[in-house]
Amino acid sequence: MLNSLAKDAPRQKGHLPTTCQLYTTSTCPHTGRSKRMAVLSSFLSPFFSIRKLLHPSKPTSIFPHCSTHAHISAMNFTPRSIPSSASATFFEVPDLPYDEKDKIFVKQTFERYTSSEQAKRNGCGVAIVWFRNDLRVLDNEALVKAWGSSQAVLPVYCVDPRLFGTTHYFGFPKTGALRAQFLIESLADLKRNLINRGLNLLVQHGKPEEILPSLAKTYEAHTVYAHKETCSEELNVERLVRNGLRPVVLPPSPGQSTSQSSSKNPKLQLIWGSTMYHIEDLPFSTSSLPDVYTTFRKSVESKCTIRRCIRTPTSLGPPPKVEDWGCVPSINQLGLNEEKVSKGMRFIGGETAALSRVNEYFWKKDLLKIYKATRNGMLGPDYSTKFSPWLASGSLSPRFIYQEVKRYEKERQANDSTYWVLFELIWRDYFRFLSVKYGNSLFHLGGPRKVEASWSQDQTMFEAWRDGCTGYPLIDANMKELSATGFMSNRGRQIVCSFLVRDMGIDWRMGAEWFETCLLDYDPCSNYGNWTYGAGVGNDPRADRYFSIPKQAKTYDPEGEYVAFWLPELQALPNDKRNFPGKSYIKQIVPLKFGNITSVGDKGSASARRTAFKGKQTKGHMR
Repeated sequence: MLNSLAKDAPRQKGHLPTTCQLYTTSTCPHTGRSKRMAVLSSFLSPFFSIRKLLHPSKPTSIFPHCSTHAHISAMNFTPRSIPSSASATFFEVPDLPYDEKDKIFVKQTFERYTSSEQAKRNGCGVAIVWFRNDLRVLDNEALVKAWGSSQAVLPVYCVDPRLFGTTHYFGFPKTGALRAQFLIESLADLKRNLINRGLNLLVQHGKPEEILPSLAKTYEAHTVYAHKETCSEELNVERLVRNGLRPVVLPPSPGQSTSQSSSKNPKLQLIWGSTMYHIEDLPFSTSSLPDVYTTFRKSVESKCTIRRCIRTPTSLGPPPKVEDWGCVPSINQLGLNEEKVSKGMRFIGGETAALSRVNEYFWKKDLLKIYKATRNGMLGPDYSTKFSPWLASGSLSPRFIYQEVKRYEKERQANDSTYWVLFELIWRDYFRFLSVKYGNSLFHLGGPRKVEASWSQDQTMFEAWRDGCTGYPLIDANMKELSATGFMSNRGRQIVCSFLVRDMGIDWRMGAEWFETCLLDYDPCSNYGNWTYGAGVGNDPRADRYFSIPKQAKTYDPEGEYVAFWLPELQALPNDKRNFPGKSYIKQIVPLKFGNITSVGDKGSASARRTAFKGKQTKGHMR
């Protein structure tokens, strides 16, 4: 069923460059200012002692809600602005320094989700664990199954050059420098956590379909375990790995002669582990998946149970004998330039940081109980959980979050807010399952609904949106935050998506691919699922949903704190003028489809104005 996606034409490009430079020089069309646009990368965190893990002695080059509206990324929970955040300019997520209580929590968490009794190990030989988007030790079924089926486990991460190529339609960098830095930190932390369990992480540069068969042959590994993916590029790599393993012939098992045993080949065993609800537990096949989220949610909530986290053995060793485990690459070895995040939020990569953030948000700051009331904010680190970057990299398991929510409900309190975190995780599951149902139509212009419409690909208009030079402070502030930090609130994502596709009429795929470049929490299912939803070509029962900028500004940034934080030129204006600055700000690139930004009293009910959108015009459902 999952492999049915492979029947679609691959979405990846045929040629991938060896490196990508993440800087573009552009001129804002309304200010005339030339600017160097950067997809920033975060600096190495003092959270980890990882420098000795990062740099090999020899440089290694690589070829390279209950609402019906969705989330432009499924776990970017979005609360109210927190006033105290306005005075600060830089936040680390989780908070640093990493104090003794954090260390105790992380240690206790590993113990809580570790087998109390050493499980029996009846396997033989060597098993490989191919880490992909599951960069964690806790609740990692592929890792536990490999341990149980072998006498030695070889954990491997392949630095695949295709991850650092270009996007399919518009040639943007496929992985921005900031997400690459987050990946580096995640790999360093995974390596350290595996060492603590008696293993290590073999880091290899190249394509998995070339590396894994070679390792299987060298170490006579009988199985390669990995987590299953759902989109075409990832499915294609799985197919290539499986094909590459077929020619590898393993020697006879001990005690068997060559004549007694038929030739054996290493197997690729793929395991589902990326969602809160397991795909095998759904009350319907993925081909019959409901096309409306609410229908899906009510069905799984009433008919399904969530599996408990997989218990991890106390010791996962020994590994096979490896002469050179390799080192986690530096940002420069990925063909990117390191830059420090100096404003907004800097997320720290890795499972240790992820567990610390769960502790911080749920237990230390006790914010879970007010999550639903604060989730639509845009400024500061604590209006929402901020779990999404770790969920996307697999450093954090959705089932772990579920169990921690249930523990919180038992030990402290259960309310609408504790439920709403799970509600958001179900959204994330939904987009993952939709990617199985609809395959590559998720990436096509008409989306799963095969909508026929004319879209503009005007480069000047797109660059104004990308660079935060549209003349609308709420749009510009959000886009500048994305470029500077790799993060944007859920509310912000919906607003900038609506503006790009409804007011500017720009091809939604340009926005989706730019998000693919920039976002720390990028995963294809949530990103493209949400963009098709927002563009009216996906699974939104209201295909013409419209976010009114004046209404959104007055509701979610009434004092102009957020826009003034990211647009310092607005700080001198009265609070009620910051989102409506008139001639005190740059010229607006397009008029709004509904309403007028200069009309503070606008309720989103004005008649439609001239817009660049050339598709079917219908009455908008405004928010």
